[in-house]
Amino acid sequence: MKKVFLPAALLLASLSTTVRADETGLASIHDWRKERGLTCMSDHFHDGAGSGESRKAAEAKAVASWASFTILEYGTDWGSYQLAGSRKMDCSQAGPNSWSCNVTARACKKAGRMAAKKK
Repeated sequence: MKKVFLPAALLLASLSTTVRADETGLASIHDWRKERGLTCMSDHFHDGAGSGESRKAAEAKAVASWASFTILEYGTDWGSYQLAGSRKMDCSQAGPNSWSCNVTARACKKAGRMAAKKK
């Protein structure tokens, strides 16, 4: 029996299409605005928290926490902390190998997908 394998590029392209098509529709309950060439929530913030043995590890976990909840609620287009507006991160050290961080930010996405009714 001969096995046929899809080229890796074709498989990856099909996966990325699936990931992009996961918008939940819940973002439409919030007002949006254009800023920095992006579509952003006008005044709705999400939070994330994380802890780790270093500040860098705690920051990464806090950002991942923010992104995972935002993706769950709105879809992957909204889940990039790097694109988010009004980002704020507060970190503290509790001991030599104990850091905790909290983030807050407004979700943004690439501007090409803004609904006409939004600001």
